[in-house]
Amino acid sequence: MSEPSIDPFALFADWLKAAEAAEPVDPNAMTLATAAADGKPSARTVLLKAWDQRGFVFYTNLESRKSAEIGQNQRAALLFYWKSLNRQIRIEGAVAPVEAAQADSYYASRPRGSRIGAWASAQSRPLASREQFEEKLAEIEARFPGEDIPRPPFWSGWRVTPDYFEFWQGAEYRLHDRTTYRRGPAGWEIGKLYP
Repeated sequence: MSEPSIDPFALFADWLKAAEAAEPVDPNAMTLATAAADGKPSARTVLLKAWDQRGFVFYTNLESRKSAEIGQNQRAALLFYWKSLNRQIRIEGAVAPVEAAQADSYYASRPRGSRIGAWASAQSRPLASREQFEEKLAEIEARFPGEDIPRPPFWSGWRVTPDYFEFWQGAEYRLHDRTTYRRGPAGWEIGKLYP
């Protein structure tokens, strides 16, 4: 790996661009790890929908397990893994809700079926049968027959604001290159880790 960038966001942009060119499906997929107040961790794959210097944004039901855990512990970890590039990026940081206007804008950009699904899904809660869900979808379809489907009050986005990055580049014989960025009082502190 060449000399690391002094800006982890610039390096993230370069790696994501390479992934978008190389990965056939969802190069923006990331594993989100959260933990409840009791410390029990859970992880799932979500899609990165926006990012900038403030952090990395994903959207979900605010009554889902992930949102409940974020409510108890406002820290999370993200993992991007691109097998075709032999690369991964780990990110850790604080989690906070996105602004309502940003959530509204993203929600309005989603396909109609996804907006209907946001209303119909009681995400992460028990479901008696698939038929029950399909009945709820039909009910919401009837409730919102046109394109004007407001964002549900229980659906929004979360932003992970990083204080730590690790860029991992795989190498032959498992002699991987690992570059870290830790937010310090004077900016990003760059380091290396053994493979």
